[in-house]
Parts: sequence; C-alpha cells; structure tokens
Amino acid sequence: MQTKIFDRFNLIIFISAVGLISFGLIAIYSATFNNEFVSGNFQKQLISALLGIILVLFLMYLPPKYLMMSSYLFYGFVILLLILVLVIGKKTKGQISWFNIGGFGIQPSEIAKVATVMALAFFLSNKHKDTDISRPRDFLYAVGIVLIPVFLIMLQPDMGTALVFFAIILPMLYWAGLPNHILFFILAPALSAICGFLGTWYFIGSLILIVAILLILKRKLLVSSVLLSICIITGLSVNLFYSKLQPYQQKRIMSMFDPELDPLGAGYNVIQSKIAIGSGGLTGKGFMQGTQTQLKYIPEQWTDFIFCMIGEEFGFIGSIFVVLLFFLLIWNTISTAYFSKNSFLSLCCIGFASIITFHIMVNLGMIMGIMPVIGIPLPFMSYGVSFLFANMIMLGIILNAYRNRKEYN
Repeated sequence: MQTKIFDRFNLIIFISAVGLISFGLIAIYSATFNNEFVSGNFQKQLISALLGIILVLFLMYLPPKYLMMSSYLFYGFVILLLILVLVIGKKTKGQISWFNIGGFGIQPSEIAKVATVMALAFFLSNKHKDTDISRPRDFLYAVGIVLIPVFLIMLQPDMGTALVFFAIILPMLYWAGLPNHILFFILAPALSAICGFLGTWYFIGSLILIVAILLILKRKLLVSSVLLSICIITGLSVNLFYSKLQPYQQKRIMSMFDPELDPLGAGYNVIQSKIAIGSGGLTGKGFMQGTQTQLKYIPEQWTDFIFCMIGEEFGFIGSIFVVLLFFLLIWNTISTAYFSKNSFLSLCCIGFASIITFHIMVNLGMIMGIMPVIGIPLPFMSYGVSFLFANMIMLGIILNAYRNRKEYN
C-alpha cells in the first residue's frame, strides 16, 4: 500500500519544496525581527505558505485535461490583469506592477510566468493542430505567446521579471522538438553580444567558435554567412545598446565587475552580501545572531537578498543544504518531464524547471557579485505573496505530472 502511494507521489519534490519554504520562513522571521515597518511579513508569508500547500494538493489531484483546457483561459485572464495593473495598479519604486488587496500586494507578473508556460505547453502539445515548431509560422506563434506578457511587463517597467520569460522559450521549444541548428542560430547572436561587451578578444574568440560550429553543422554557405553577419553586427552594437541604458542600470552592470566603483550605491548590496556570507564561516553565527542581518546593513534582505541571512546565520553547511534542496527539486522535475507520457505536463515541467533554475542562478549570482542586481527573488524562500503562490502552482502541476506520468494526453 505504501509503495503504491509513493508511486504516485514524489516525496522528494514535496519535501524539497517544503524544506525551502521552511528555510525561507526562518530567514524572513530573522530578517524582519524588530523591524516595525515589515513586522507583518512573516505572518503573511506563513499564511500564504499554508494556503499554498492546500493549493498544491488540489492541483496535484486535478485531472490533467482540466489543466490543459484552462491553459488559454488562465493565460488570457493574466494578460487582462497585466493590462489593468498599468491602469489602476499601485506605483512602488517607479514601477506600476502591484494591486493592493486587503493588505496583500498582488503582482500579476509573477502569476504570468506560470500562465505563459501552461499556454505555451498547450500550444506545443496540441496534436489536433499538428504543431511543428520547425515551421516559421508555428515558431513565431510560440514566441508570440511569450512576448505578449513580456511587452506588458516592460511597460511597468520591470526588466528583471521580463528576463525570466526569455529563459522559458528555448528549453520548452527544444523539448518540443526544435532542431539543433535552429537552436544554435538563436543562441549564437546572444553569445557574440555577451562576448562583445566583455572585450575585443572575447568577441573574436566567440566568432571563431561560431564559425567552427557552422562548419560542423554543414549548413548552406548563404545561411551561414547571414548568421555570421548578424553575430558581428550584434557584437559590435552591444556597447551602443549599453550607452542607451539608464545610468542606474549601467552602474548595476559595472558594479557586477567591481562593486567598489560605487560602494554606497549600486555596489552597496553586493559588498554587504559578501560580508554577510563570508562572515558566516562553516557553521554560521547562529539563528538571529547575524550582524549584517540584525543591524539591517542589507536593505530589504527578506526579498532578493534572503540567501545572505542563510549564509551568515547558518554558514557554509546551511547554504550547501539549501542548494542541495534546490538541486533535488530541479533534478526530479526534469526527471518527471522525461518520464511523463503526457506531452503537456512534460513541457510544463521543463518550463517550470527553467524558471526555477534561472531564478536561482541569477539570485545567487547577484549575491556573489558575478551578476548584476536586477531584482530576481529566490524561489520558495524570498518574501512575496504572489511569488510564493506562483511557486506553489508550479509545484502542484509538477506533482500532478508525476502522479499522471504513465498516462498519455
């Protein structure tokens, strides 16, 4: 009987998520203790977590056909919310991205990530329409599903959240059967742009690599020449694009390479986060004993910089344990996608794994000073009602995919 239960319930995924939520609650409590302005954040997050678990169980037992049938409806509803928030939303720190309902901040852009994955998964798995992602029409339709919410989120403006959507596209399209050469044609200009920003020799090296791969792929000379030209133009124009960014955005990017350039501005959070994590040592200073945390050196550390508290108060061991929980969650999600015979749920798992992975890489990169500070929270841990609910919806659908992994759609 016990074996039968666990055959349809992935305990590792569930425990990993609950463990991350628990760590997040501990960190939020410590980070907001004796801070009268955010004293209610812990209670809000705790209530949201308990309600979220109920939502997870509901979604896990929901028949997959209802998830599929509601995908476009859910997507349309979220698009409507993204439009409404621009009209009647609450403006915070220069962004119009929130609804204030009953003391809770609701951010539609967080839910939009889930809705977009579901809509894209439904389109790519819709056998009745005979979707072929290698056809230009179907490819553009799929990309359009992602770009619509991106456009609305950029109007808020919220570049950090918008970037998450670009992390969804390629993994899901590749999982749906996008040919390797098309994937390379998309990634090559991005590679040349990054290397062009880093310096001349990096740029030259990227072009040599791109030419080598084109020779291996044996594509037509005209196609290869066009791609190489695009890469050259992209690499040369990246600095022009950089010059068009807002001064604060430029400072954030440059402080990634050297936080000391603006120690009291763009580099401040990074410097303080490094001090917090480094001072934690092997076992940490102990719960609520972190100086950086308790003396509030890091602004709003219960959101994007919550991992600093883990590193300072629980040390290297606590930090590695959190990273291990994330690894187990992502690995088992991808494994569920691989074994799932339901193409819709399989694609959803890949989309959700991509979102979680992108959030982790960028968030931890920000804290370690190897990526710019762009406001990307840590899944299941950072404070945020909308963000947590979006994570719980993803968790519920992932567990649904595991439960129904032997059933075809």
